[in-house]
Amino acid sequence: MEFQRSSGVLLHVSSLPSYGGIGDLGPAAHEFVAFLAQARQHVWQVLPLGPTGYGNSPYAASSAFAGNPSLISLEFLADWGWIAGQRIAGLAGRSGSVDFEDVELRKLPLLHEAAENFLDRGPREPALAAQWQQFQEFCRAESGWLVDYALYAVLRREFQTGAWTAWPEPVRRRQPQALAKAAAQHGRALQREQVLQFAFAQQWTSLRNAAAQSKIRILGDVAIFVNMDSADVWVHPDLFELDKDLQPIRIAGVPPDYFSPTGQRWGNPLYRWDVLAERGYDWWIARIRRSAQLYDIVRLDHFRGFEAYWAIPADQETAINGEWIKAPGLELFRALEAALGPLPLVAEDLGLITPEVDALRLALGLPGMKVLQFGFSSKGAHIHLPHRFTPATVAYTGTHDNDTTQGWWNSTEKIERAAVEAYVGPVGKRPVWPLIRAATGSVAQIAIVPAQDLLELGSEARMNTPSVPAGNWIWRAPEDCWKPELAARLAALAQVTDRDNDPLGKPDPADPA
Repeated sequence: MEFQRSSGVLLHVSSLPSYGGIGDLGPAAHEFVAFLAQARQHVWQVLPLGPTGYGNSPYAASSAFAGNPSLISLEFLADWGWIAGQRIAGLAGRSGSVDFEDVELRKLPLLHEAAENFLDRGPREPALAAQWQQFQEFCRAESGWLVDYALYAVLRREFQTGAWTAWPEPVRRRQPQALAKAAAQHGRALQREQVLQFAFAQQWTSLRNAAAQSKIRILGDVAIFVNMDSADVWVHPDLFELDKDLQPIRIAGVPPDYFSPTGQRWGNPLYRWDVLAERGYDWWIARIRRSAQLYDIVRLDHFRGFEAYWAIPADQETAINGEWIKAPGLELFRALEAALGPLPLVAEDLGLITPEVDALRLALGLPGMKVLQFGFSSKGAHIHLPHRFTPATVAYTGTHDNDTTQGWWNSTEKIERAAVEAYVGPVGKRPVWPLIRAATGSVAQIAIVPAQDLLELGSEARMNTPSVPAGNWIWRAPEDCWKPELAARLAALAQVTDRDNDPLGKPDPADPA
């Protein structure tokens, strides 16, 4: 799909300076939308929104369909009358780093309290009547995933583990009598989980509507693989490479690369693509349909895995001893198009990209990604520099897996620094905005800048270091950082580079291009 020339900012919701341990969908998110509008930015890129598990990675969600309850705004729940304002007044302030422990200890109990209040009062209080009706409709519309996810979430708490493979055998194997007994025993808790999913949906829809009023589109991420410890694998074990004991046979990852000399052993179970093909790729169709409900544009993480994926025997401790296995590629995407129509997709095609992967992306008409930080190490890396871009590109100064641009500059080799200055001119010790201008001034259809780069922050603001299991996903934007001066600077750049456009809009008839 061809997008109109535009630009935007990469900032995950959890990084907003909100109450309750991590950023959420409340006032701070709407303030950020207002900043983007003032800055003439028309894309807000977020990371996956699913409920996170061990390690708190958005890419290891416990469901490919559910929203993360931790992102629900308690402030808005108080506005709705679900919980008294004084009950949430003692939460931590809006600044500081992300605190997942604070969410578990302090925010989640209040979310459950609010859900209980809604269940008690929703059916009988006139002020909540409209929302109660919407809740009933939501449960009917999303029943395909909601009921199973709610049961998974409740059992996960009961057995105090995300590893459903360690649950009692009847529940682990989803024997009908065991599931019926669990549903009867935990009926109220199941309703509470459904209420939280409804609250997430309501608040996310409100935020998307606020963004759409300024023609700001949400660019969301879909990780190609799902977490082993997820409702998806528990509910659909036949779709994954599991043995008779429901343990992974082979797992996903990537071979040795720029990020790791031993590769990356992600641990996700691999799909049984033959089974999915026999079923007409129905699970993938449902997944992308759900993603299209959440996002305006979908970035397909690890796109190369749709052409061929790195399969690692599950007993291997590293990703070195894997092999490339062919994936369904074009057949899958044609099934998605037949079911859902044209899809606004972006291919994350970083890493080891073969001619076959490029051919698949081009056959689908998808823009790929280029990252300026990758472009200065050697001549072979110059494909990540603007003079090598084609319009079918989404250009980045860096991504959530990179160091910040300032942090990268501070630690990179002299030869790369010299290459940067040869390309953009002298930068002193501040290369960030020259590289932002290079990305924004390129021919790429969309230019994206991580929020940390807008603020010229160093390595302390890095979001994720691949292959490092701890200390990730904790960066939080400082309080009151979205200054009018910063918005004006971005707006001027967007206007002079002709990026003040809705990426999904129609071309400007006054534009000779």
